[in-house]
Amino acid sequence: MTAELSLSGRAGGRSVRGRAIAGFERPGSMRLEGVAPFGPPAFVLAVRAGAATLVLPRDNRVLRNAPADEVLGALTGVALAPDEVQAILTGCVTATPGATGGRLHRNGWASIDLAGGATLYLDRRDAAWQPRAARRPGWEIEYPAWRGAFPGRVRLRSSSPSVDVDLAAEVSQLETNVPLDAAAFAVTVPGSARELTLAELRDAGPLRAP
Repeated sequence: MTAELSLSGRAGGRSVRGRAIAGFERPGSMRLEGVAPFGPPAFVLAVRAGAATLVLPRDNRVLRNAPADEVLGALTGVALAPDEVQAILTGCVTATPGATGGRLHRNGWASIDLAGGATLYLDRRDAAWQPRAARRPGWEIEYPAWRGAFPGRVRLRSSSPSVDVDLAAEVSQLETNVPLDAAAFAVTVPGSARELTLAELRDAGPLRAP
């Protein structure tokens, strides 16, 4: 899967705004490249098998072999594994969305219980059911707009009082079932790059270079 994301909202008490090009491949591979107004990208994050390498070209810094969910948490406030992020962006809610139950509600909506404690809420549009919202442990999700078979806008809010995240993502140019070169999930690190720690990245704040 590939997509362009425009992010806005709040994470960790700070404003978040930016654009990124994303690529995903199961299991556990991801590339996220921050689009800058001009010049080199703001960051390049490459993940394979859960291990992440983050390069900040403008600062000549590199974070190597860190847990992917922790790097994503430091960058965006959303500490989830790549497969889970892909599932949320495509409307699947979880990476293993097997149904365990379902209900019809008086307001005309339906809900489906998913494996892992998630619930998907749907309403009927013409003759079809369309996902509109979801809950999964720690998170609430809204799908206010769709483009064909996939969400055009996703809102993700933390339901934990200890995590301050309320993000919206405009999803465009989404393509699924496209082959991605293995090189997409690697990143070239300049020999002169200085090491960066997760603690330094967290201190810099979401989508902001140290």
